[in-house]
Amino acid sequence: MTNQNNKMRKFFLYIILVLIGHTAMAQEKDLVSADFYQSTLEDVAKQIEAQTDYRVFFDQDKLKDSTRFTLKAENVHLNSLLDKLFSNTDLTYSIDRNKNIFITKGTALTLNLPPGYWHGNEPLKPETISVKEKKGIVQPVVVSSTIENRIIEIGSPSSSLKGGRASIAGYVRNAESGEELSGVTVTVENTKVQVATDQFGYFSLLLSPGRYIIDFTYMGMFDTRRQVRLFSDGKLDVDMKNKIIQLKEVVIESEKERNIRSTNMGLERLNISTIKQIPAVMGEVDVLRAVLSLPGVKSVGEASTGMNVRGGATDQNLILFNDANIYNPSHLFGFFSAIDPDVIKNVNLYKSSIPAEYGGRVSSVLDITSLDGNTKKLSGSAGLGVLTSKISLNGPIVKDKTTFVFGARSTYSDWIFKLLPQDYKDSKASFYDGTIHISHKMSAKDQLYLNGYISKDKLALNADTRFAYKNINGNLKWKHNFNSRFYMVLLGGVDHYDYETKDSTYVLDAYQLKYRIDQYKANLDFSYFLNNKHSLSFGASSILYRISPGSLSPWDHSLRTADTLQREQGLESAVYLSDQFNVSEKLSMEGGLRFTMYNFLGPQTVNEYASGLPVTMDNLVGMKNYPAGKMIKSFMMPDVRYSIRYMITEKFSAKASFNTLHQFIHQISNTAAVTPTDIWKLSDTHIKPQSGSQVAFGLYRNFKNNTIETSLEVYYKWLKNYLDYKSGATLLMNHHLETDVFNTEGKAYGVEFLVKKPTGKMNGWFSYNYSRSEIRQNDPLAGELINEGKYYPTNFDQPHNATFIGNYKFSHRVSVSLNMTYSTGRPITLPIGVYNYNGAPRVLYSDRNAYRIPDYFRTDFSLNIDGNHKVHQLTHNSWTLGLYNATGRRNAYSVYFVTEDGTIKGYKLSVFGTIIPYITFNIRF
Repeated sequence: MTNQNNKMRKFFLYIILVLIGHTAMAQEKDLVSADFYQSTLEDVAKQIEAQTDYRVFFDQDKLKDSTRFTLKAENVHLNSLLDKLFSNTDLTYSIDRNKNIFITKGTALTLNLPPGYWHGNEPLKPETISVKEKKGIVQPVVVSSTIENRIIEIGSPSSSLKGGRASIAGYVRNAESGEELSGVTVTVENTKVQVATDQFGYFSLLLSPGRYIIDFTYMGMFDTRRQVRLFSDGKLDVDMKNKIIQLKEVVIESEKERNIRSTNMGLERLNISTIKQIPAVMGEVDVLRAVLSLPGVKSVGEASTGMNVRGGATDQNLILFNDANIYNPSHLFGFFSAIDPDVIKNVNLYKSSIPAEYGGRVSSVLDITSLDGNTKKLSGSAGLGVLTSKISLNGPIVKDKTTFVFGARSTYSDWIFKLLPQDYKDSKASFYDGTIHISHKMSAKDQLYLNGYISKDKLALNADTRFAYKNINGNLKWKHNFNSRFYMVLLGGVDHYDYETKDSTYVLDAYQLKYRIDQYKANLDFSYFLNNKHSLSFGASSILYRISPGSLSPWDHSLRTADTLQREQGLESAVYLSDQFNVSEKLSMEGGLRFTMYNFLGPQTVNEYASGLPVTMDNLVGMKNYPAGKMIKSFMMPDVRYSIRYMITEKFSAKASFNTLHQFIHQISNTAAVTPTDIWKLSDTHIKPQSGSQVAFGLYRNFKNNTIETSLEVYYKWLKNYLDYKSGATLLMNHHLETDVFNTEGKAYGVEFLVKKPTGKMNGWFSYNYSRSEIRQNDPLAGELINEGKYYPTNFDQPHNATFIGNYKFSHRVSVSLNMTYSTGRPITLPIGVYNYNGAPRVLYSDRNAYRIPDYFRTDFSLNIDGNHKVHQLTHNSWTLGLYNATGRRNAYSVYFVTEDGTIKGYKLSVFGTIIPYITFNIRF
């Protein structure tokens, strides 16, 4: 019986090998090798016909010596070879089902008759165009009638134009989902006119009446074009199809020229497919950790999603999700981002040339937008990970009119505490977040958007310490098109953040602490496409802040005395104007002016201190009461935004920018990382607004047909009125916080280098930046001198930082990803001596931040396995397996000191001091 089983196994193994060999032989028929050097099109045709069953046809009289080809390739797909050969020429090709290749100039032939060509809307069976063949010359009998080859008439021939110019405007959408595509490059051939679609996928062109070819290019989509005959103002909506990349295909993305042609400096864009390729802790795809891999962006610790951008503090970053301010974008004290990646469409980080429409922060703007929803059909995804599960859905409510996007995540992380030491085995943790986005088309000119977001965390450290915090955000946005060149966006919204802590470590002193911040905002933004040289943006905004900075009450049988801090109110209003000016094909600039007025409002009781003396309780001379609505203190601040770009060559540009920014809300924390117990404080009579100025210069160069991007940027920043804290400061439940903080002035400077390969089987990027961030005390009323008034490093000063992100696709289904990151250890203040005082040891500390924790290094690895790629199936599944901190390095998060048996001992704390394996399962449908 055993012998018979062995024979059966050998038989089936033989059959499998034969089938595999047959499949490989079938595939190899389409694989070709080439070694061209200044070869003619005829030479190319001969080599293809010698190696395959295909026949090549072209017009010898017109194309024989039109182009010379130099290329070396080995065992590549025929389509890939032809794409690469013709990428920088005006030649194109078509292949029919009979293995005939037709090479033409300008426009590709469509080899099937369009549906309904002869019989109205009745679909026809695909028909191959018959040809007349003579010495390699092809003459098609039927001329194709596809959307790209038809001439679209826009406007009325009888219309009279004022000024002799007409506008073409419309939306660019994903043909499969109906999703509006932002950042599509729209180019008018044989002119210098080029624009990009805005956040709504909208574009506008101003041209003289006549015949034009308009090209549309976007990463991940097939390029498309429209031939138009323009008579007067009209509309042109365009659908683009997803690009399915074949194995070994060479992809040339003309949209990649945006990095060298735009006026934006320090702008980093991430799409969700890139974010999902970066290995993350526990396999949870994390938007903010992906942002931390970009040049100039750092974090002070492993368990922190707080960002330090170009030497700025974490509170100096404006984080927007669908125009909602997110005050704490983290779960589990910073282990995960609180924004669900499955509902995200775009992630834009502005580090340098920040548009004039943004204000209120002095370092950066992180603008995250969600999907708009599939207008064609219901689709979605679900995931099962080590710590979390998630689901997302999007689709039409009313087809082609109303769509929705919904995403939700939750955790079951309690089991992980069972692996911790005995002191934490009874701990519990949970979180959830949810996102809803509804888009409704009211008319051809009006669109409504409704956005909602919620996230909540709970954590119990055994039974004596509990934390809870949550974000709640909602807004309604109305977009109205006045005409094809002028539109308006009106937004109203509410943003909320609160937390509470309960501590019963000492029963008689047990307490409950609550904090909350609410803001109500309205934005009115206008975009006006004046002409092909000027694009104007202008508008106004207003934010009303209401902060309840602390409410303390006894918990259980505590003897703690209840206490409540008085509420704060502030109104921040701004107007802005910006102009993008294309001076010439080589020179482009963008200038903006933003004027902000901030009012600190009553009701409020304000402490008054003796003039010219340090702000301490010893110098308190009285208090002054202000009624509700009274303007207690006002600040008026102008901001300048300016950037310029000059094209040195077609693939090489230089840019420069200058920004000034102001910030009227401050984060109060005694830790370097973001924690839920941090509070926010408004500028008032004692605490001045923060201000920042930045000048930057950059060089940008693309190589190998825009498949490799490089950039080098240098910057210098000046900071004023950043808050630092006196030694032994009390930050929570402090009725006179101004006595424990002081103003500083700071400087930050650095250089950032980036090499990026966004496409191909091997893709990724390498970034390196050298940066410094220092501050010094310059507040004459501080009453305390820090480091003798000299500059000292901030808590987030990390001079060297390098990151490598690499992805390699073995096939359509299997890929691997590698993430390596290194950074200098952050500064700390250490005890440098011990002395006795009243019979007890006392610690003598160094100058502030005079030492550093050890340098940080981590390597992550993941293996991504997709299911089959059949189009017509219910679900598409994938697995991700990986190792976080693959080398098991014990990176120090902090250093702390305790007294044990009368001796002071120091310890290093590691968050992830070992290898963390993970596995996740995802479903798309």
